[in-house]
Amino acid sequence: MIHGGPNSIRYSHTDVSFPDFESYRRDSSKDVTKRCIETEDQRKVGPYLAYGVAGILSLYSVKHIANTIIEYKSAPRSMLALAAIEVNLNDIPEGKSATFLWRGKPVFVRHRTKEQIERERAVKADTLRDPQTDEQRVKKAEWLVVIANAGSYGGYYCPCHGSHYDTSGRIRQGPAPLNLEVPEYYEFVGDDKLVVGKP
Repeated sequence: MIHGGPNSIRYSHTDVSFPDFESYRRDSSKDVTKRCIETEDQRKVGPYLAYGVAGILSLYSVKHIANTIIEYKSAPRSMLALAAIEVNLNDIPEGKSATFLWRGKPVFVRHRTKEQIERERAVKADTLRDPQTDEQRVKKAEWLVVIANAGSYGGYYCPCHGSHYDTSGRIRQGPAPLNLEVPEYYEFVGDDKLVVGKP
């Protein structure tokens, strides 16, 4: 028996099968002779297309949500249809008021008497919580046009908070900090018609 260095016996196996992943590879990357940078555009077409579709769908979703919110916040069509109302002044006798619905809000139109006009014009603006003269609040002395709730002081009264307003729609008593709102736009057409709002 010959003694020498440690014997190493190597076995060569030829029956081992290795998995073939060729079918999983993109066509653009099967050519092993090409560098990655040469096939980069081909490999990224798929992801770019997916990102583009996802972006378009996202924009569509955002637009849909925005439109839904805008429609929810916007005034109903029936209210927009009343963007302007016409009032026949002949139907309101002197000393009386009439209420009309405009943009979902009550509008009071009062036909004031001579005594009411003189009384309100005698009030000094600097004695009021929200200083305004009667002349600043009306376009025609005999007609008061305001947006609000109900009446006392010969004028209006808000039953919710107990605020009292005079026949010029000015706060005179109670917690309200401001006078009744005068519509931004209204005009008299002739002697017998009032238009509130812009047509």
